[in-house]
Amino acid sequence: MYGMRMVDDTEQVLPLTAIRGIGPRKAETLKEAGIGSVQDLFDYFPRRYLDRRTITCVAALETGGQATVVGTVKNVLKQRGRYGRSRLVAKLCDRTGSLELVWFRGISYIAGMLKEGDILMVHGKVGSFMQQPQMQHPEFEHVHEQGDESPEGGIVPVYSSTDQMKRAGLGSNGLRKVIRQAFSDMGPVFSENLSDRLIERYGLLSLTEAYRAVHFPPSQEALERGLFRFKWTELFYLQLMFALQKISYRSEQTELGAKHSGTYTKALYASLPFTMTEAQKKAVREIYGDLRSGCRMNRLLQGDVGSGKTLVAMFAIALAVDNGMQAAFIAPTEILAFQHYMVMLKFAGPLGLKTAFLGGRQLKKQRLDTLEGLANGSVHIVVGTHAVLEESVRFRKLGLAVIDEQHRFGVLQRKALKDKTGNPHVLLMTATPIPRTLSMGVLGDLDVSVIDQLPGGRKPVVTRCCSEKKKHEVYRFLEKEIARGRQAYIVYPLVEESEKMDLKAACDSFELLKDILLPHVRMGLIHGQLSSQQKEEVMGRFRSGKLDLLVGTTVIEVGVDVPNATVMVVEHAERFGLAQLHQLRGRVGRGPHQSYCYLVHGKSDGDASVRLSAMERHSDGFRLSEIDASIRGVGNLFGKEQSGVVSGLFFSDVIRDYDIMCSARVAALSLVDRDPGLSEPVHGMIRHYYMKQYHGRSQLAGIG
Repeated sequence: MYGMRMVDDTEQVLPLTAIRGIGPRKAETLKEAGIGSVQDLFDYFPRRYLDRRTITCVAALETGGQATVVGTVKNVLKQRGRYGRSRLVAKLCDRTGSLELVWFRGISYIAGMLKEGDILMVHGKVGSFMQQPQMQHPEFEHVHEQGDESPEGGIVPVYSSTDQMKRAGLGSNGLRKVIRQAFSDMGPVFSENLSDRLIERYGLLSLTEAYRAVHFPPSQEALERGLFRFKWTELFYLQLMFALQKISYRSEQTELGAKHSGTYTKALYASLPFTMTEAQKKAVREIYGDLRSGCRMNRLLQGDVGSGKTLVAMFAIALAVDNGMQAAFIAPTEILAFQHYMVMLKFAGPLGLKTAFLGGRQLKKQRLDTLEGLANGSVHIVVGTHAVLEESVRFRKLGLAVIDEQHRFGVLQRKALKDKTGNPHVLLMTATPIPRTLSMGVLGDLDVSVIDQLPGGRKPVVTRCCSEKKKHEVYRFLEKEIARGRQAYIVYPLVEESEKMDLKAACDSFELLKDILLPHVRMGLIHGQLSSQQKEEVMGRFRSGKLDLLVGTTVIEVGVDVPNATVMVVEHAERFGLAQLHQLRGRVGRGPHQSYCYLVHGKSDGDASVRLSAMERHSDGFRLSEIDASIRGVGNLFGKEQSGVVSGLFFSDVIRDYDIMCSARVAALSLVDRDPGLSEPVHGMIRHYYMKQYHGRSQLAGIG
């Protein structure tokens, strides 16, 4: 939680030695930990809190839960285990029983802090050893006497500290004393970063009150109000950044506007052998509105696997070409790009649109012909991988760029496209739906179209988890489906850390399947080490029905569309992410037949167990993406990381604090509607704080 600067950088910087009790040595120790001034100390927020009002007696402890216990220390002993591993063991007793405390690291340091008779408050996960309750590496605080009431009203802030800080007497307890002394000595009054109008309207604490409430909460209510103020402020500025960026995008006038729909658009609609879903039609109307607006489009098209996003993109492309523009369709892998190329040929070929493919491994003459056609305008549509972004690729008039599976492109790659040939309209697509609760926090600067309907006649895929021990039952079922004329996939994991080992395992398993387990099945092997020509040759045989079973790695994760395939078997499913599992399942169920997905797993616990259970229970990609985000984190909203717990937000979480974000968003949009340039005097502090803290970070955030 700590680490965010909430004040104006122009304020006077006071050295740590201005605090009574902080000499040069302690100041240097704090500086090495990133705390270089009094303000840095105020900004070093607690990482969690212990609540003395929820003390649990030893007799009431439950294994597996978190608990706080207060007791007296008995016999502190250093022990050497059976395998030579040292440990420190202390017994903590209250009137109902004893709790064993165990440390395997920092033994000498901790032993020096404990002695018999000390009264400790400890917090940690309750385990059990030899039917004795136990905590390993608990957090602990010394309590002066059993009934001690802390100045924090029973709520004790816990601060992170390094070993060096602890040796200098600046552990959590020491830091708390130093911060209290700083508040006493400096009597800080923090410069506000919100207007009085916002503070009053949304019932927020002042910044000074919020700092005190978070560092020294007199009650749970005060702590929650302090945290609310910091969360609300952070999410307000995030939404303000998105709102200002959206204004900037929409103010970018472009000559790449679409004045009318013409021959290609009308012919495409007339050629469809089916009726589009209402969600597809709505998305097409929204894209047409963007292209005709005279401003640059920056839209995300999101929808579940099989929802028909490619057709919607084809309508955007047809409209662009009708108005004298070229279009680029970019996918993250060559096999997916080629799959899209084949689909584009099916739609665009009969319309007379010249479509070319641009990959990393094609023949030199084909590549040169494509480059020439793009430069002179004779090629209307190019489909390819990131090779389209290379410096040598020149367009006569690139008006529309469609990026599929946009989350798999690096932020800087997307920026390269944005900067290419006159800032074209951009349509981002993803078949990994972004949670509804996340869209507002991550995509506030994008216009979003959602396809939340599947084409008629699709049956839900039956998903089942299966242990390794019962894998033979899956193979027997797979044989039966193939005997009925269906086709199937078996997918093995391939992770960067052990790519060679995993690839060998996949190849060995293929040989075992071919020679022993499924000898009568026509099967092919596909993986990333094959050349483009080899991969396409295998895929072509599978698409044409000459192969019954496709065995491979995750190169078949997206884009493979074979309606006759009805069984997906994922080996070592516990090693796949939730988005990958959902994508793999989406390779079946694309035709009229009932389809099945078997997730074969070894030992699965923790996050893996949550993922597999979610796959069995949910088929909605939006719900799965919410679960995935809660497991993996949302990615860095201001930088290049696209997943993980470091979101660039210090206090808030765009899923957990969704209601706060809604409130902050309303305030930010209302402010920008009234004063788009933040030029009114009453908004001066907001403009100044935004320019200091957020404007620089918004450059990458604006790429989508």
